[in-house]
Amino acid sequence: MKLRIPRERVDWINTVFLLIISLLAVIAAPIYIWHYGFDAFQLGMFLFYVIATGMSITLGYHRLFSHLSFKAKWPVRLFTLVFGACAFENSVINWVSDHRRHHKHTDHDDDPYDISRGFFWAHIGWILFKTLPEPPLDNVADLRKSKLVMWQHKWDKVIALTVGLLLPALLGYLHSGPTGALGGFLLAGVLRVFVVQQCTFFINSLCHTIGRQPYSTKCSARDSFVMSLVTFGEGYHNYHHEFQHDYRNGVKPWNFDPTKWAIWCLSKVGLASDLRRVPNSRVLLAEITEARRKAEAELARIAESHDAAWRESASEAIHHLLERLSATYHELEQAIANKVKLSREALGRWSDETREVMRHLGEIRALRLPSFA
Repeated sequence: MKLRIPRERVDWINTVFLLIISLLAVIAAPIYIWHYGFDAFQLGMFLFYVIATGMSITLGYHRLFSHLSFKAKWPVRLFTLVFGACAFENSVINWVSDHRRHHKHTDHDDDPYDISRGFFWAHIGWILFKTLPEPPLDNVADLRKSKLVMWQHKWDKVIALTVGLLLPALLGYLHSGPTGALGGFLLAGVLRVFVVQQCTFFINSLCHTIGRQPYSTKCSARDSFVMSLVTFGEGYHNYHHEFQHDYRNGVKPWNFDPTKWAIWCLSKVGLASDLRRVPNSRVLLAEITEARRKAEAELARIAESHDAAWRESASEAIHHLLERLSATYHELEQAIANKVKLSREALGRWSDETREVMRHLGEIRALRLPSFA
């Protein structure tokens, strides 16, 4: 899709700054490493800043402030506001406003990082070509009530420059003089900003392009285990769009979601409370609903086959799978409607059966002839 960008309204200061940071990260930082290498102190500082800023975006900006998926005491709020600013992804007020509009208008014109405008736009184009004036901040009235949030909104650029770039340079200088200062600025500062930003941006682009959709196909959001590894658990984006107020993105016990674990740990030491979570029965119902939709879609595709023998056998097999899914669906739906407390064993049995049905459906799809694949 061709982008129509009013260049005279582009926030060029923001664009130039982002380009400078990116160029320093991909050119100057490698040159520094080539000439001077890095020691344990520089590596430790880089990792600390990656974790502190990355988790402040996922745990703070995203799950705490955007979706109100839990409540946090002031030390958690202050830490995530300070180090969230250091990610150079704008103030929490602006970030949350954009993100809430993304969820409200996913894949449509009012979605700030609408994937239908192309991968580049969803990834970084929407930031490079932000136009002025920016959309009104009319969806963050709840955050405006917080003095801490409004303090960060006023001083986020100062915080970002001071704590995010100058402090690593100062610590590097104290450790090993001018060379250490340059290393602190380029590695824990500039390179870290680039890494954290790109990981965040890939949620908006890659997780709306590649991956599984086990919970819903209402929008383009997809689950990606690989992205969860580099975004502290944010890669389970299909689940998140279906159940956005859950403090967990990786809802399954085996899902890699460090942010979920961190929130849970904070709750155990009294720094977080009121963790919001979707009942397992509702999650399973969404999975079964989507499994039925995929089975019905497969039936429709099989009906177009010119191979009568294949069409008959495959249709019969899928009808059988649909009957199993429908029986499970209605049993679960009735239990939820009657507010019956379901045991973990019952939910596990239904979940295993749903996965088995989807595995059989996948086997049937794999056997489809090339002529109608």
